[in-house]
Amino acid sequence: MIDAILSSLDASKAEEIVSLDIAGKSSLADFMVIASGRSHRHVGAIADHLLRDIKELGFGNARIEGQTHCDWVLIDAGDVIVHVFRPEVRGFYNLEKMWSADANDVQ
Repeated sequence: MIDAILSSLDASKAEEIVSLDIAGKSSLADFMVIASGRSHRHVGAIADHLLRDIKELGFGNARIEGQTHCDWVLIDAGDVIVHVFRPEVRGFYNLEKMWSADANDVQ
């Protein structure tokens, strides 16, 4: 599933795509993918395309949040959680830093 999601994001011209292996760090999913769209419209289009691809490839119906405003859209596909941000919002939340930090380094 992760390869299909990354391929869909690439086909939608998503920018700065990052895939994080969070298996063992969280029971939510095995992977978290973070990507950016250039505008509200681009974020929405990326999310729509990804939802359609997930369903067409037989991975079922993913759940989605945030599609109303398209600043930050979260797509829960089960084993993979995808965040699609506008660049300003992505920089503010900085999920890559939070999830890639080694828990052993926290003091």
